[in-house]
Amino acid sequence: MMAKPSIALSELLEKGADSDLLREMIQHIVQRVMEMDVENICAASYGERSPERQNSRNGYRERLWETRAGSVNVKIPKLRSGSYFPAFLEPRRTAEKALAAVIQEAYIQGVSTRSVDELVKAMGMTGISKSQVSRLCAEIDERVNAFLDRPIEGDWPYLWIDATYVKSREAGRIVAKAVIIAVAVNTEGVREVLGMAVNPSEAETFWSDFLRSLTRRGLRGVKLVISDAHEGLKAAAAKVLGATWQRCKVHFLRNALAHAGKGQRQMVLAAINTVFAQDSFDSAIAQWRVVADQLRPKFQKLSELMDGAEADVLAYMSFPKAHRTQIHTTNPLERLNAEIKRRTDVVGIFPNSAAVTRLVGALLLEQNDEWQLQRRYMQLEGLQSLSNNQPARLSAVVN
Repeated sequence: MMAKPSIALSELLEKGADSDLLREMIQHIVQRVMEMDVENICAASYGERSPERQNSRNGYRERLWETRAGSVNVKIPKLRSGSYFPAFLEPRRTAEKALAAVIQEAYIQGVSTRSVDELVKAMGMTGISKSQVSRLCAEIDERVNAFLDRPIEGDWPYLWIDATYVKSREAGRIVAKAVIIAVAVNTEGVREVLGMAVNPSEAETFWSDFLRSLTRRGLRGVKLVISDAHEGLKAAAAKVLGATWQRCKVHFLRNALAHAGKGQRQMVLAAINTVFAQDSFDSAIAQWRVVADQLRPKFQKLSELMDGAEADVLAYMSFPKAHRTQIHTTNPLERLNAEIKRRTDVVGIFPNSAAVTRLVGALLLEQNDEWQLQRRYMQLEGLQSLSNNQPARLSAVVN
């Protein structure tokens, strides 16, 4: 008698219209269960004023839940303090799948193979072999490569590029390799990680190859490239992208203050900052020259540095005012680089470049997913004017 309902349910899942109804039922039930769960956590129902309240609601985040009835869209309640995620949304896994998840997560977190083996044993399972680790890491490679090779669509006016360094083995030696990361904002104000590359040098040929790899995937509409002082990148940006180069203002100030004594740095910094307080490109250029000439008698090398860096440091001033605070430095990448360094320092020395790409690529994939859930990174004001595909305006008068 118990077998018939099971067979009927199995048949129901195969039917299109009935499965739609079943998905709606699942969605309603799951949503109600989450609401009651959050009410228990908050010790009060939605909108209820109560002295016993321990937390409060803060909207929802959507998630696609894969079930036997198909994909069900659920809205997970968010809390103002802490986080909430219902355990029943995670699919049940066999011991083998659970083991794979542990190993993959441990590897992404930068844990060594020996530590992974100890972790698995602590869970009451047998050890893991190197071949199993390699096979499971290959699954990470597949996801990371799909992310790093995905097509790039639309116009991306602003492109930030920065490098961080890691140690890796190569031909029996330990060498420092540059990990180049590219982040951009499109005309919708959305920020994404566009790509990364690992290379032992930062010559112009490397920068050109990296930028061409982005254009082959569809990158277009770049108006400004923001980075530290890399002459090779500056030349490659102009040659490959036809874009203006912005030298990071923060890195420039560090270089400039190195030419002044400790007791004079505050005065020098205050003088240079009067340039960045200007409202227009022309007034900033004029003030830059005034400051350079004022500092010349006492700080000859600093003034010469200003003479050569004028156009590169002030390039952002010719772009919309609403965007200037975000495009004059590589600060949008600093926090990301710090997180990468925190994870790569755990590894210490990578066995090869592929291992670097695996770990850093997984971190970038994770960060990119988080950015998609956040609000728009940049104001829309002025972004459409930077697009190469502006909508055509028809005349109101017909001849």
